[in-house]
Amino acid sequence: MTPLRKIAHRACFFISRTVYLTCCCGCCSALRPRYKRLVDNIFPASPQDGLVKSNMEKLTFYSLSSPEKLDRIGEYLFQKASRDIYRRRHGFVIIAMEAMDQLLVACHSQTLNLFVESFLKMVQKLLESTDPQLQILATQSFVRFANIEEDTPSYHRRYDFFVSKFSAMCHSNHGEPGPRDRIRLAGIQGLQGVIRKTVSDDLVENIWEAQHMDKIVPSLLYNMQSAEKYETVSCAEGGGAGGEEGEEESPPRLAEACLRDLLARASFGHIRSVLRPVLTHFDRHDLWIPTDFAVHVFKIIMFSIQAQYSYSVVEALMQQLEAGRGGVRAARAAVLAAIVGIAAGDSVGPSVLEIINNILTNLRASVARGAEKETEEKLYQEALINALGEFADHLPDYQKIDIMMFIVNKVPGAAKPSRADAMLQHILLKSLLKVGATYKTTELSKAFPAAFLEALLRLSSATEPSTRVLLQRILHTLLDRRDNVPRLAVVTLDYDAAGLSVEKCSRQDLIFISKHGYAIFSALYEGLQLESNSTENIACIYTTIALLCVELAADDTLCDLMLLILAIQQSSISNPVLSVSQQCQLQAVSISLAALLPHVAKLPRLADYIHKVVEARREECGHLLPPLQHEYRLSDPTLLPAKVPYLMMDQMAISECLKASGVECGRLQGAAPYCGGGPLQHRHSWIETGAAAGRDSLADIAAGTEPDSAASSPTLARRSDSGFWFRGHEDDRASTSRHGRRFEGDTQAPAECAGVSLEALRRAAEGGSGAERRDAAQRRRALNLAFRTAPFHHLMQVTQPKYEIQEKLEEIFRSVSEEPLLAPSLKSGPPLPDLCLY
Repeated sequence: MTPLRKIAHRACFFISRTVYLTCCCGCCSALRPRYKRLVDNIFPASPQDGLVKSNMEKLTFYSLSSPEKLDRIGEYLFQKASRDIYRRRHGFVIIAMEAMDQLLVACHSQTLNLFVESFLKMVQKLLESTDPQLQILATQSFVRFANIEEDTPSYHRRYDFFVSKFSAMCHSNHGEPGPRDRIRLAGIQGLQGVIRKTVSDDLVENIWEAQHMDKIVPSLLYNMQSAEKYETVSCAEGGGAGGEEGEEESPPRLAEACLRDLLARASFGHIRSVLRPVLTHFDRHDLWIPTDFAVHVFKIIMFSIQAQYSYSVVEALMQQLEAGRGGVRAARAAVLAAIVGIAAGDSVGPSVLEIINNILTNLRASVARGAEKETEEKLYQEALINALGEFADHLPDYQKIDIMMFIVNKVPGAAKPSRADAMLQHILLKSLLKVGATYKTTELSKAFPAAFLEALLRLSSATEPSTRVLLQRILHTLLDRRDNVPRLAVVTLDYDAAGLSVEKCSRQDLIFISKHGYAIFSALYEGLQLESNSTENIACIYTTIALLCVELAADDTLCDLMLLILAIQQSSISNPVLSVSQQCQLQAVSISLAALLPHVAKLPRLADYIHKVVEARREECGHLLPPLQHEYRLSDPTLLPAKVPYLMMDQMAISECLKASGVECGRLQGAAPYCGGGPLQHRHSWIETGAAAGRDSLADIAAGTEPDSAASSPTLARRSDSGFWFRGHEDDRASTSRHGRRFEGDTQAPAECAGVSLEALRRAAEGGSGAERRDAAQRRRALNLAFRTAPFHHLMQVTQPKYEIQEKLEEIFRSVSEEPLLAPSLKSGPPLPDLCLY
């Protein structure tokens, strides 16, 4: 074949093949599947024209008529979009995504699973691109998908990629603020969609796993911390998680709404899954200091979770308190103080005491660390105490009492505590004061249960003066029901200007003070006798006694209160351990309290008498009057309280004033049942008293004197059988003031006689003189008062005999056999009938 013919043959073959291929393509186009033709028809010639709506309606009708074709339609759309993404034909990609969105919305829930896999592949493909516009478009499509409720879950569907990608978008660092905020908003919206799609169904992937929470929670916190200011509101106040429409346009607002949504869907077992990454995020990025953002986040958590789960948040935070340096610990404690009150309202039973116990344990650990960083530790302790107070403030009153009893039982009560124990005493009492400040006292019996009152009074003699001050302030808080503490904070005599609020004492309070008054007054009295007392200590005890006078002003309590006041006056003279300043301060306290009683009880006669004593002191010894001074410099020793007995308040004169006002003052006639600076003296048993009385009477007869005349002599110091101190100086009873008034006392004893007359024996048989009978009645009243008011264990202690009964009986018989019944002078006198000897 010639070359020309070969060329012609090849040309004819090429032409015929081209015609054949052209004819085949035209024929195959008509033979292509219908769904592909419908999909191809929705794309316009130019992407600017947008989706062909008429053809899209045909495709939608076809997909609804033939739902089994949905998966193929979706796969074909995904293939076309993938080619367009590769070729950077983003206009056609947007059209393909819009078509998939319309098909997704049109599909019935029963057939949705056939289309979702292709849809999610399309969304993932767009998210993997580097174009922010396509990422935002894919996110919007995913959010539409998340809002569709599916009847049947897809067990094989996973969202790991979407969680990771949306979290990365939340951390976008795009150079321009506008695109950066849009990408972050899209990422937060995507996370919101993932949460909404997964948490509602337990059969799909568990979004609460650590691998997911470690991405979601830090991403939300990262956007929240960029807010200019933090305004935390509860879900009820904020109208739900989202808030207003305009507020969601900023990443911090939307991140907060997403976190609220996440927490609102969390069950009890999932709370820890959210809290762990929160705490880790704060630790890694040093977000505890300052505490504004931390408080904001934890308040959101507390307001968003179910109320009965709030205890778990407090518990998780308390477990992290001890980790880190001192400043971080203090910041965590401050956050705890800010949120613990929210949990208090829903805490019941053991959870309340568990929270209190954990706080006290952390306080004890802080004290044990000592002076590691003293300033930071003090801040940490103050924050914990504030947390304790905030928690107690939201509890009912009966639980506050339980908490205070729980705290006071944790206070170390050693007589000589170590430095650590003393610090712990101080810290725990500050905690107790914080809780007590939240309690509103109605009845003293409810505010002071017996065990609680006993524990408090036991601490009244603590070693550290500052600890004793705290104890008195606790008593102020619980005793004051009418806000009188500011008016009684300073020792004064001008109560008219103070404006005290006084109401009638209730019967319940009278019953309470009749049971516990002796213990309370004794503790206050002994607290004033301590050598280490400062002016603040004495002023605080004054305020406590003044509050008792105001709260318990009644005829039944006046004598007890006045006995306490007179005992305080006497102790300033008789207690040898007190300094000159303390003696003068106690004198000022006693006269101030004595002036308060007639003011609150409306006793004009007593008020006039106290006024006369005040004026006498003002003329001669102004240092024995208020106000209290830190130091008293007396140039003249004769101005000491012991040297001016005529300026002291007189017990008998006060009794007469009370009688004139119609007050039963029988108890005031007796000795003050308080011991100077220590425990009560030993109280004799009936055996010792009887034996001593027998010997004394026989000895008195033999000596030719009146029986028991020493008791009626003002020059002899005699202690009553009850073991209490008499009010006033014994050597002052016969003294006369420079105004010519004689202090009331007993009558002088008759002169001694050489022999025993029949009259003396008759008087001995009849029971002694009138003074002796008054003295015996006085002792009986003091004994009766002590047995009515003193604690039982104390009565057991002071009535124990110091000897065995058998030994004492032998001693009595031995003394009777050795000592003659009659004096020698009596034997030489005229004979007496035998009856007179017995």
